[in-house]
Formats: sequence, C-alpha cells, structure tokens
Amino acid sequence: MDKVVSSAAEAVADIGSGSTIAVGGFGLCGVPEVLIDALLAAGVDDLEAVSNNAGVDAAGLGKLLFAGRLRRMVSSYVGENKEFARQYLAGELEVELTPQGTLAERMRAGGSGIAAFYTATGGGTQVAEGGLPWRYDSDGDVVKASPPKDTRTFETADGPREFVLEEAIVADFGLVRAWKGDRHGNLVFRKSARNFNPLAAMCGRTTIAEVEHLVEPGEIDPDAVHTPGVFVQRVVQLTPEQAADKPIEKKTVRPRPDGAGEQA
Repeated sequence: MDKVVSSAAEAVADIGSGSTIAVGGFGLCGVPEVLIDALLAAGVDDLEAVSNNAGVDAAGLGKLLFAGRLRRMVSSYVGENKEFARQYLAGELEVELTPQGTLAERMRAGGSGIAAFYTATGGGTQVAEGGLPWRYDSDGDVVKASPPKDTRTFETADGPREFVLEEAIVADFGLVRAWKGDRHGNLVFRKSARNFNPLAAMCGRTTIAEVEHLVEPGEIDPDAVHTPGVFVQRVVQLTPEQAADKPIEKKTVRPRPDGAGEQA
C-alpha cells in the first residue's frame, strides 16, 4: 500500500480541534516541524499534546503554544520554554508532568495494547499519592491536581518495594519525523533523532511521518527498520530545503585557541 500523500496540509487535514496528538522529538531534535507548521496553518485548537517537552519559544510545539492552540500537555520537561511556564503558572494551560521513562513506557504500552503497568518510579512521592498541580487559576491557586494512583508492593531482589500503576497513552494522531522512510511507512531514524519518535508513532491511532529521504519498498534492510509500516498510515516527503532546516536549541562552543584560523 502506497501511504505517501502529496502535502503536509493534506496529511493533517482530518486532525480536528480537541484532538490528542503524540509528537516525536526531544528538545528540537527529531521534531516534525513541517507537520506542526501544517497544523498551525490549519487553525485547529484545543489540542492535547503528548511529548517530552513543548519545544522552545516559537519553535517545535512552541509554535502551537504561542498561538494558543494547546489546551493540555502531557510531558516530562517544562524548561527552555518561557511561554510554556508562563501559560502553566497563569492557568492558561493544563500540564500533566510525568517522569520521562514513565512517559516513554506509557506511549510504548499504548502502541502494544497494554492497558497499564506497574513501575517503581514515583513510589512514595506525589506521583503516586496525588496532589501534583495540573492546572492553576489566574491567582496561582491549584484548581486541578493529579489523582492518587493505585500502588502495590512487590518482592524484589532488594526486598519489598512499592510500585505505581501507570495507564497507557493512546493518542488520536502521532506526528513523527524520520531520516528515511519507504512508501509502505517503514521508518529509520538517525542517531539521537530517534528519541521519542518510535513511541509517538506506536501510540497514535493514525500516525503521520514526515521523511527526509523517501525510498521505494525493499530499499531499506528489514534489520535497519526502527518503526515498521504497520504503525504508520501516512508519509509526507520533505523537500531538500525542509529536510535541511534543523534548528539547534543551544550552541555551546569552546573559545578558539590563540591564532586559530589565521592565515599562516
């Protein structure tokens, strides 16, 4: 089945207001920027986004955030985005902070048909006991907090330990960016851009992949496939310009040694 669609606008056309989207990427690495731009242009709002973070100011999911299109975020990191923090503390955005490994496993479980699982992460904290602020009002008061979660003690090699029940995440749509993909939707991610992308692809009921290099079926070694095409419903081929546009979140460089770069 050829899953390639003609444009990002066509690929996201049925994502409506109120949808839940799982978005790949970590910081700005491996973020499906072209699909996010298409969503922004489509004008949909009231979105719930599941992603490690909300990008940065005016990049990644930050574009939707600045436009007021996000109602709720399920993420593990708030830093590097002042607008994210401002909206959260001002009561304009609901945020379910989730430990990073737990978030990854909740997404993987959603794509694997596992309804819930027990993890030791968060045991004995507000993650298990409830009370983490999900939403504030404009005065800074907590108006919605996380509920208590089911816990159970299991015997481990180090003795009994408390484990927390975490529910799987299944999103209406998954948005991912791959380095290479074929017309059947088999995807390969490059180096650290792999991050949350396979998980976002798995947990979306309908997954859309933007790919930098589109190849024909059979050109990808089956052993090299990171996400099988069974998880992907639509593929968007990026232009060379779109593929090369990869914003960098932070640049840290060393001072040049004295005389470095000078003509001999």
